[in-house]
Amino acid sequence: MRAAVQAVSVPRHVAIIMDGNGRWAGARGMPRTYGHQRGIEAARRTVEAAGELGIEYLTLFGFSAENWRRPMAEVQELMRLLRLYLRSHVAEMHENGVRLRMIGDRSRLDSDIVEMVDRAERLTEDNDRLHLTVALSYGGRQELVEAARRLAWDAGAGRIDPAEIDDRMVADRLFTGGLPDPDMVIRTSGEKRISNFLLWQAAYAELVFLDTLWPDFGRPDLETAIGEFRQRERRYGALAGGP
Repeated sequence: MRAAVQAVSVPRHVAIIMDGNGRWAGARGMPRTYGHQRGIEAARRTVEAAGELGIEYLTLFGFSAENWRRPMAEVQELMRLLRLYLRSHVAEMHENGVRLRMIGDRSRLDSDIVEMVDRAERLTEDNDRLHLTVALSYGGRQELVEAARRLAWDAGAGRIDPAEIDDRMVADRLFTGGLPDPDMVIRTSGEKRISNFLLWQAAYAELVFLDTLWPDFGRPDLETAIGEFRQRERRYGALAGGP
């Protein structure tokens, strides 16, 4: 199966809602934080697999704006794991040609994390084998509100004519400005919702829902999703077989 997937086209941009860490840990009688630790390993496997399969852009939903409402101990553990990931894996990603970016509200992150993210982005900015975007402290509605603010500021300053605002102008002011929209959004754990993730960008993405809990996710699951993607007919609002 692996060779068959590699021999055919793959989606250019895959976005993943990494869900199920807590349930994975609970099923093993372990605390949720253990599930998050294993989730970091799954993220590393997935980045490696995406590069091997020829995916150009990978976006991972790491921590939502709503996740700040979780118990403080869990949030602190997630931030600890983020620090560990940035310290341990950025050099490896750089060697493998991975460009790392972070999208989301950095103002809520501790200053040392912001500094590590900034350094990682600068270090990897010229890499182009795989463009990895990690959504941290991110919410799709908040992103759209921020884009609307930027449009309002530009219009008020006379830089743009409100009558000429179009899709491109909005897209350019999103956190993902300059990135292609995802072709496929995967959600693990069997849940079937997008949870405020890439609301604008995923307008025409194929949605694939897998029962696999995120800590168990790996290359076979990514290949399964790609196989399902290839069976879809992408119409972008047009009729089947139409122009």
